[in-house]
Amino acid sequence: MSVFTLREEEREARLVRELAELTERHRAACPPYQRILDAIGARPPYERLVDLPWLPVRLFKTHELRSVPPERVFRVLTSSGTTGQRPSRVYLDREAAAAQTRMLAATLREVLGERRLPMLVVDSRSVVRDATLSARGAGVLGMMNFGRDHTFVLDEQGRVDAEAAKAFLARHGGGRFLVFGFTFMVWLYLLDLGLDLSQGVLIHSGGWKRLAEQAVDNAEFRRRLGAECGLVRVHNFYGMVEQIGTIFLEGPDGDGLYCPDFADVVIRDPETWEEAPPGVPGLVEVVSTLPTSYPGHVLLTEDLGVVRGVDDGAWPGKRFEVLGRLPQAEARGCSDTFGQR
Repeated sequence: MSVFTLREEEREARLVRELAELTERHRAACPPYQRILDAIGARPPYERLVDLPWLPVRLFKTHELRSVPPERVFRVLTSSGTTGQRPSRVYLDREAAAAQTRMLAATLREVLGERRLPMLVVDSRSVVRDATLSARGAGVLGMMNFGRDHTFVLDEQGRVDAEAAKAFLARHGGGRFLVFGFTFMVWLYLLDLGLDLSQGVLIHSGGWKRLAEQAVDNAEFRRRLGAECGLVRVHNFYGMVEQIGTIFLEGPDGDGLYCPDFADVVIRDPETWEEAPPGVPGLVEVVSTLPTSYPGHVLLTEDLGVVRGVDDGAWPGKRFEVLGRLPQAEARGCSDTFGQR
């Protein structure tokens, strides 16, 4: 069943109701969150998404925010970034962990189909063996759940293993297969292989900062992949550990990131905090019904973005673009910190 079905008006009405209920649930179960809401005077009713109280995503680096007792915590997720950063901590109970896994799978099923595909990983197997798993390693490990016959493009020393990639294509190149890698890694290593990847579906994320420094935007990224590898089914995604399980997936035409039915974005003017209209950049706020064990359902990120259209693309709802990090914001992990594992 598709998770890209709701037009924006219906989506907002449904999400406002569910997120308002979740806000009051977290208010009752998480004393620090209750104090924050009391301090800012946040009270229902909430009529629009923009009316819901948000938390700055950085708060998860400095405060313990959970809405379940310690004995019900099933997993604690931590973000990873550059050296010296304090990681975010996200508390999941079994119910929340199961829901995020289920909805992530439902989102990716939109472009991958029902079956697990053979998987080519644009990285080294060593990145998932490190005891202190980096954000990059965690991303690779998580995506490996959606593939089989995992083959890594880089060897244990981080060098291109062209023979492994060729052997993978000899086995699977005649049918659909999954390619996954962080954006800069894909640009750095996949193009140089000179292989026919025309049957592949690429899922990629992160690492745009280093590409921007080389004047490579999304259009050029997609053009080069198509021209040099035959890879035309390309889907970027945007997500974060503070809203684990929720990803905003690039549509088939590369015309923007789309929201699954259980999530949405609000672009806020950084001076007035009001919602910016389509075409006007601002801070990205992400909302999702999945964070039930911690108050991460309405988060203001440190990313700049812009809504490019509403109900006018391949899938319904808002389609948006992430423009980069807010100046002075900490760099995220993943491939922008390649070499730190």
